[in-house]
Amino acid sequence: MIDPSNGIFLIAAPALKDYSFNRSVVLICKHNAEEGTFGFTIHKKLHTTLDEIIKDMEGYKIPVYLGGPVQTDTLHYIHQYPELFSDAVGITKNVFWGGDFELLKKYIKEGTVDISKIKFFLGYSGWSAGQLEEEMKENSWITLQGNKQLIFDTAPQDIWSISLTALGGKYKMMVHFPTDPQLN
Repeated sequence: MIDPSNGIFLIAAPALKDYSFNRSVVLICKHNAEEGTFGFTIHKKLHTTLDEIIKDMEGYKIPVYLGGPVQTDTLHYIHQYPELFSDAVGITKNVFWGGDFELLKKYIKEGTVDISKIKFFLGYSGWSAGQLEEEMKENSWITLQGNKQLIFDTAPQDIWSISLTALGGKYKMMVHFPTDPQLN
């Protein structure tokens, strides 16, 4: 198991009872002992598109995901375009967080960027200092090195199971665990 750090996936253990994170995969964007952890749940696609959120993006039916239960009135994005945004933050190999949003809108309208290499989120997932480490001790989370294929190239409904399968062994078997074992 990998310790939490920038670029790591947090995969919800099958028994995790928190509704917000049931069978979730969170990409950690920022983690440190003093401030805590910040990331995005990468697979919860909303019925809302970017043009419904940003008025001057009419006609751009770009998917938006629920990044987490915290501040769902904020918009964030990750992408594969570090050369276009000098203020983007590297998360893991070929995955970057943020940048000048006005510039991004311009690139989208000009067709300079491939929309499949950008992912938008409402809200984020966050843990205070020490909180995630406590949850890790309780076996609520399983970790995996993050990668752009799972983030950008995998169907949202398959991300959790493919993440566990990639770990192999006992984790691969967890894919078949019931959502609520008490119902058996």
